[in-house]
Amino acid sequence: MIEYSPITDEIRSRIVRELGDECIVSNPDEAGTYAQDASELRYTPEMVIRVEETQQIRRLMRLANEYRFPVTPRGGGSGLAGGCLPVRGGIVLSLENMNRILSVHTEDLVAEVEPGTLTKTLRDAAQSKGLFFPPDPAGMDQSTIGGNAATNAGGPSCVKYGTTKDYVLGLEVVLPSGRLIKTGTRTRKGVVGYDLTQLLVGSEGTLGIITGLILKLIPFPEAVSGTSAVFNDLPVAMGAVTKILTSGHLPSAIEFLDAKCLSLVNDLLPFKVPGEKSTLLIIELDGAPEQIRHEIDVIGKICEDVGATYLLPAPDKEERELIWEMRRQVSLRIHDNSALYIPEDVAVPLGKIPALVAELPKFEAEYGLKIYAFGHAGDGNIHLNITAQNRDNMTRVEKGVKTILSRVIQMGGTISGEHGIGEAKKRYLPMELSAESIRLQTKIKNVFDPNMVLNPGKIFPE
Repeated sequence: MIEYSPITDEIRSRIVRELGDECIVSNPDEAGTYAQDASELRYTPEMVIRVEETQQIRRLMRLANEYRFPVTPRGGGSGLAGGCLPVRGGIVLSLENMNRILSVHTEDLVAEVEPGTLTKTLRDAAQSKGLFFPPDPAGMDQSTIGGNAATNAGGPSCVKYGTTKDYVLGLEVVLPSGRLIKTGTRTRKGVVGYDLTQLLVGSEGTLGIITGLILKLIPFPEAVSGTSAVFNDLPVAMGAVTKILTSGHLPSAIEFLDAKCLSLVNDLLPFKVPGEKSTLLIIELDGAPEQIRHEIDVIGKICEDVGATYLLPAPDKEERELIWEMRRQVSLRIHDNSALYIPEDVAVPLGKIPALVAELPKFEAEYGLKIYAFGHAGDGNIHLNITAQNRDNMTRVEKGVKTILSRVIQMGGTISGEHGIGEAKKRYLPMELSAESIRLQTKIKNVFDPNMVLNPGKIFPE
């Protein structure tokens, strides 16, 4: 393991001289909030810096290479894999104050933003001009565009619109050396050289620090309509998802909540869900009003044919927001009700969803777990919130997690659909990637960051 320099008084003085003392977070309590993200991991930084301009980042990275101290970039801190935590100590570099929307071009359908821009802020700015930025990760009022790009964040709309990578046309990036590069173009096509934009998107802040983004926008949908469907059990609900998609329909969202999740949010539901195994599907369509009115009726009929016991149309925004607010509360309540909480975000091929969820009771019984399942049924991204009532049997729990991930891979799936690997999942990486694949990827990291000063200790097992 590389030995890094601690942040000495000399280094601190150089940073203040090069960047200015106004960027230093000097209050210990405030600096302590940067030791955590939305995971249960905790790593305390030696120093926290909040920058407002690209030149400050360039100067900091030059100092990092000179003194060999680690720098960990951070957006909104809403990640679940520990990707923005300083696992090797050193400095947390917060980009939250670089939060300007530089332009929204209606003629080009392009936005230019700084990395600290909140997802919701960009969405609202685009909508005010009749445009749409589809990626919608949970906590849009907390997640930043730079963080979304670094992790290739997804969300409910992925089933129709894809993930963040599908909307990043170009980047401005400070490399670990402190040099600045620009990648991509403002155009919808471009095949000049290797696609560094897509290499950097999803690299979890290990190859460069994103300081600017050129984003693709699309016209805002004319109308949105939805429906919720209740099923007697989870496999039947997943069968309905498959039937909807294979019948030629492409909703803008298909979410599901299993019975355990529903039991936590019963007070927020606008209707009662009977049965101990009931599952809820949340389905939305967007597009031309006449088209989606007809299509939502057809989808409702498919759900009934497959076995839905109850349908709740939600054509109005207020009705849909009630359902989505309930959906947003699920993770919070799972966390609050569990002594041990491990959020996994596996994804499997669509046809394998029913088989995977049907096996969950077996894993619960064998490893003493309680698994809350919800997520993006339309793209196979299943959030398995693995819990236990105490931390005394962590070895057994971790064995259960590994067994579940192994089964997902056997089904042709992946251990992470959108949260990333970060620190939390790097020990599982060899389960999915070959030794040669890992070797090539670590070589890429070495090319970008030979001194290993940028977000070290992430993604790859050591």
